[in-house]
Amino acid sequence: MSGTSDAPAHPYAVLAAQRLLPVLRNADADEAVRAATRLLAAGCRAVELTTSTPGWAGAVARTAGLADVHGRRALIGVGTVTTAVQAEAALDAGAAFLVSPYPAPGVREVAGRRGAVFIEGGFTPAEIASAVRAAGAAKVFPAHVGGPRFVRSLRAVLPDAVLVPTGGIRPGEVPAWIAAGATAVGIGDGLPADPAELAALFTDLVGGPGSGAPGERGPEVRAGVGPAVQGAVQGAVQGAVRAGVQAVVGPADQAVEAREQRP
Repeated sequence: MSGTSDAPAHPYAVLAAQRLLPVLRNADADEAVRAATRLLAAGCRAVELTTSTPGWAGAVARTAGLADVHGRRALIGVGTVTTAVQAEAALDAGAAFLVSPYPAPGVREVAGRRGAVFIEGGFTPAEIASAVRAAGAAKVFPAHVGGPRFVRSLRAVLPDAVLVPTGGIRPGEVPAWIAAGATAVGIGDGLPADPAELAALFTDLVGGPGSGAPGERGPEVRAGVGPAVQGAVQGAVQGAVRAGVQAVVGPADQAVEAREQRP
């Protein structure tokens, strides 16, 4: 991906526009790099790698400088960050944001000291409100326990919060969570493997009603565009993504294969 845009973008705004945050838990760093690269080629801009992947810091360093299919600089976050040591390592590797599954005071301290974006996890209203007071955002985990109605209740008392429910949610369920008040939804399983299907998923989510952060929701003229035009646009986007996948993923796969063949 060439033509990277260096325009600043806050992770919260990107998540609000993207609506879906892929959470990658891979067997090794090379697999994580390949998965992240494919997501970027499919139209995703923010991707969360996790500390559960062996060699995760190296994977972050290898993907932090990439761009998405539109030439925008990728935002590679690190999830399952629970200690100050992990937080420091993630930021040193180039992480654009940190995510924890539950309250993590050590990570909060590092994020505050280094001016980093930290989406702290919580489940109870008190934990979620504490995270929001500290940084404006919270990861609601495990989200499937409370369901969309739980997020709707949280939104009623935290109207300006960035809420990212994660855990047990399938891609097809994302619209229901967004309608309930989620800013974006973390997805760890069930993302399509086919590049065109993956591209269509992001196109549908970004183009749906209410997408984007306040002030970044895009032209309202979408509502007046006919189905035929929308279909043509989506087809063109998917075609471009297929080409982007080959242009970006091919070199990445070759680099990984070369590494694996070294004695």
